[in-house]
Amino acid sequence: MSSRRALLFFTSYLWFFSVSVHAQEMSVFPRLSDGRPNLQGVWDFRTLTPLQRPQDQENSVLSFEEAAEIEARSVARTNQAFLPSEVRDEPLPAGGAVGAYNQYWVDQGAGVVGDKRTSLITDPPSGRVPMLQPGQELVELSLNEDRPGARPVRVRAAGIGADSYEDRGLAERCLLGFNSGPPIVPAGYNQNIQIFQTPDHVVILHEMVHDARVVPLDGRGHLPGGVRQWMGDSRGHWEGDVLIVETTNFTDKTASFNPSVATGAGDGTSLHLTERFSLVDGDTLKYEFTVDDLKTFTEPFTAILPMKRGEGMYEYACHEGNYGLTNILAGARQEEHRRVP
Repeated sequence: MSSRRALLFFTSYLWFFSVSVHAQEMSVFPRLSDGRPNLQGVWDFRTLTPLQRPQDQENSVLSFEEAAEIEARSVARTNQAFLPSEVRDEPLPAGGAVGAYNQYWVDQGAGVVGDKRTSLITDPPSGRVPMLQPGQELVELSLNEDRPGARPVRVRAAGIGADSYEDRGLAERCLLGFNSGPPIVPAGYNQNIQIFQTPDHVVILHEMVHDARVVPLDGRGHLPGGVRQWMGDSRGHWEGDVLIVETTNFTDKTASFNPSVATGAGDGTSLHLTERFSLVDGDTLKYEFTVDDLKTFTEPFTAILPMKRGEGMYEYACHEGNYGLTNILAGARQEEHRRVP
């Protein structure tokens, strides 16, 4: 074979090989007619892996035995919640504490993340939310706090009292869900999102308090700095097969970040949030977010949360009509009335 024919043969082989590899890559997960990965569907983000690495955990990855123990304890708690002896059927005390959710109502899933990380936070290496800047404080509230003058209440649950609706958390006021973010962090129940997708927009729907983010993909700029929104102002673009969503313009009525439903740090005005959505396979969505707020935290931090394809969305009607908030305030007024001599 002449050198020229050998070169042509080798070039044709390389072309065929590259086309075959590309075709295999294209077939790994579904795509829309525009060639973009099809992110549409319901995605479940329940996990037993905590946002932050526990203080007593030295390793970044669980052993097989540790993961199995965590998952077994979760199954045991769930089974216990369905025992008849655990169902509360006694009369509630008039005017007294009625308690909160028991394990029956909480749904953390049955497993840790697939790579057995000890935290969803991957950077910094400590697996924990970074230290706060000097002068910043982590607000920590319980369900029945009494802290006058601490408005706005930027935690998702709990509050500072019951003098006004402004004293209760954002989720109790039906403004933002426990886990709807952004960013999305597992908490409580209703831990799923639904994604709708067109060439020009992506919609991220949370049924928890029914929040929907409409994310333009057409290159338009962010809203003027003076326009602030509860879920910020999101703009998206594609980098290869990864959907990048950048969000700014959060309101000062939200925290920069809520490490849990009853804690919050900073406020949203200085937050720049970057989220990355990418398919690992047809049934796994990789969700990654980076919180960048050097006014509140000493460094940015990143977390990765795998989501599994779900079967459907269920209506979140716990706060339908928001009678809960009305009753919280009405109950407080009745208690005050009884205390008057």
